Amino acid sequence: MSDSQRDVLRVRDLSTRFFTEEGQVNAVEGVSFDVRDGEVYGIVGESGSGKSVTALSVIDLVASPGKITSGEVWYRNPDLAEEFRAERPDAVRDEFVDLRRLPKGVRRSLRGPGFSTVFQDPMSSLNPSLTVGEQIAEAVEVQRRARANPRSTRSRTQGYGLGKFLVDSLVPGRDYTGEESHERAIELLDQVGIPDPAQRAQEYPHQFSGGMLQRAMIAQALAGEPDVLIADEPTTALDVTIQAQILNLLRDLQQEEDMSVVLITHDLGVIARMCSRVGVMYAGQMVERGSLSDVFDDPVHPYTQGLLGSIPDLENPAPRLQPIEGNVPSLLDSEMGGRCYFADRCPKAMESCLHPIEMHDADAGSDEHEARCVLTETDYRPEEALPEGYFDGGDGDGGGGGRETDGSDPEAREEEVRADD
Repeated sequence: MSDSQRDVLRVRDLSTRFFTEEGQVNAVEGVSFDVRDGEVYGIVGESGSGKSVTALSVIDLVASPGKITSGEVWYRNPDLAEEFRAERPDAVRDEFVDLRRLPKGVRRSLRGPGFSTVFQDPMSSLNPSLTVGEQIAEAVEVQRRARANPRSTRSRTQGYGLGKFLVDSLVPGRDYTGEESHERAIELLDQVGIPDPAQRAQEYPHQFSGGMLQRAMIAQALAGEPDVLIADEPTTALDVTIQAQILNLLRDLQQEEDMSVVLITHDLGVIARMCSRVGVMYAGQMVERGSLSDVFDDPVHPYTQGLLGSIPDLENPAPRLQPIEGNVPSLLDSEMGGRCYFADRCPKAMESCLHPIEMHDADAGSDEHEARCVLTETDYRPEEALPEGYFDGGDGDGGGGGRETDGSDPEAREEEVRADD
């Protein structure tokens, strides 16, 4: 079986903009990556690098004033491919469909059986006025009710038909969630390691600890039996012991359910522990990607090298850490020049870095190893290094001037996007 046949998700040149009063924010810029069957794919980078917006863009949950402006999201689903092959041939390639070209209702129906998400903060993601069990049962019920629609053959959760759907809709006072859904919610809580799940299902989110809330969020995400689970910083604000438990739980569930997982984190230790392949993001772009050994053993991009250099060495803690100088850029289009976005923080910035940089194959590592850096094609030449203070505003554009990716100013582009809707 070839690698392409094993892909369950292919993201190509995905871009997302936020049209704010201060200007156009380029949150995601031409991001591409593949996710394979049964693998954990990691996306790592500093806060503000575009990781979470990339995940929201994949599942079409970007809220206003944000807008996905370009790109393709190819999802392997033979049933959908067969359904739309004649109606929308440009949206189908073999067993894959481009979700960006499908009707919004179809994209929405895939949240659950196709894609599910574990968000960063479970306390703000769960409704404080409903019990945890009720909220998980609702997620189960949504998938059961979806089967009342003949189109929804994608949900693998059984047991709900058109007759029950009509009864629930017409009989006053009837609960939204049925007994079977409540029982399944208890099973899911038990599956994620919640003790005494039947009792805990009757409790409210504030009665759960942080680790238990995160487990409940994972249980809710599993309710639709997704093909791809997106875990967005699943260990944030948890102590080290609970972090380890949550990561072990995700690993076990991924193997038991044969799911693909997209793991988003700023923690390289989590990436090293969980992932087989990884993409490194900076300023809305994927700047390096490859296997775990590619990125950890043979990093090419200075940003990746800087991330690795800022990790303490437990075996030899004496050397000082080497933090990455400077700050993450604002991502305002008017402040981002047509250059390598890391150049103003890069210790190896050269004149060739003042032009837009594409992804190039790296010499070291596997065939999948790529980096968005001139160092993939040439060695560092000190004689071509940019002078100190170049980006402080005296010698160059200082990072301003705007990018030319959209071909128009932000206000005109916003009007164009709205017209497309």
